[in-house]
Amino acid sequence: MTGLDLLPGLTRAEVVRVVAGLRARNETVATAESLTAGLLTAALTTVAGSSTVVRGGLVVYATDLKSGLAGVDPALLAARGPVDPAVAAALAEGARTRCSATYGIGLTGVAGPDEQDGKPVGMIFAALSGPDGAWSSAPVAAGGRDQIRTVAVRAALDLLAGRLGTLYG
Repeated sequence: MTGLDLLPGLTRAEVVRVVAGLRARNETVATAESLTAGLLTAALTTVAGSSTVVRGGLVVYATDLKSGLAGVDPALLAARGPVDPAVAAALAEGARTRCSATYGIGLTGVAGPDEQDGKPVGMIFAALSGPDGAWSSAPVAAGGRDQIRTVAVRAALDLLAGRLGTLYG
């Protein structure tokens, strides 16, 4: 058992490369996860030595916790709902600042079984916040709940790997 069995299609080598990239740059990461409920942080911490680069993670599954724990503006949540690219960006910045990390990752979306506030199942927003800017992606996943959550974790890892210049494969 590798610790990544919850995430079909995500290899341990991919996660190891991201952690190694952070270690090589002496940088850290923190997460604020909604639909993934900590899966990204769990994946990162399967790597030995990850404690030097993973500062922590906020599980903000409930909308009120996005504001209360991660610092997302309640007015933004009221205007746009919890599944929105601006909310993902605010989650990323909240994780970065509240956990004193180099990078923050925010994940929000709809894993199903039903749509949420008019957003379809499979809509995912991932954002990365760093000291010199923010980046985001909006993948749409098909399939079941596990596949959607895996796509969200992969989108987050891809954002961070891209920023670090860490290549998979």
